[in-house]
Amino acid sequence: MNSGVTDTVQALESGLQHDGFRFVEAVTMRELLEAERPLADWTAFADSWNDLGPDNYLARHGRERRRRYAVYSAGPDGEIRREAHQPHYQSLDYNSLQGDIERWFEPIAANIGEGESLRRILAFCHGFFGALAPAISGWHIEVHQFRIEARPGQAGEPTPEGVHRDGVDYVLVLLIDRQNIVSGTTTIHSGDGRELGSFTLTTPLDAALVDDSRVFHGVTAVTPQDPILPAHRDVLVVTLRARDSSAPR
Repeated sequence: MNSGVTDTVQALESGLQHDGFRFVEAVTMRELLEAERPLADWTAFADSWNDLGPDNYLARHGRERRRRYAVYSAGPDGEIRREAHQPHYQSLDYNSLQGDIERWFEPIAANIGEGESLRRILAFCHGFFGALAPAISGWHIEVHQFRIEARPGQAGEPTPEGVHRDGVDYVLVLLIDRQNIVSGTTTIHSGDGRELGSFTLTTPLDAALVDDSRVFHGVTAVTPQDPILPAHRDVLVVTLRARDSSAPR
């Protein structure tokens, strides 16, 4: 890792430790992910958002979202392994809309899950967040591909549960694509509801780094800029939870 990248990482770590979150502009995030070489499969990676499955659980509430999901683990050896496909679970304490149920989503495609772009993103998360918690020997890592669709008269809701915590230790939100939408502003809040900051992911690779144990986050609804054209917001969300934590949150 060159000195410029090292300095950037250290500045982000310091900011996250101080504030509980950091917004990272695309140019900086690209520098971090491409420190060794370009992301050769990025086009195919981004195109995979056109093949996400429906979120049937959210559709029951009259909302539109498409997604795929995968679980990985990382141990003391640093190797990141994909685990068998399993449901996503959050308790009602963290998700008042869809908590206390096992939600099965279509798996992230094998070629995407083992592709260079995702593997590089996971390696960054493991290295960056792991440095903030060196006592943790292993991590449970969940990966979500999300597409939020907006239609005339029907806003898309990136966080339909409202301002919340995910019940993990750390979160990366990475913008993949943003087409014909307005708003989608991320807000960060303290436990008492006070807003600590806000920013909008507008350029592919814009990112949010969040200490989920300390702050809450939410994203405002998105609406079509041109009502006659398709409108969506594509993001990758990666969460890390200490593997020796007692139970799913």
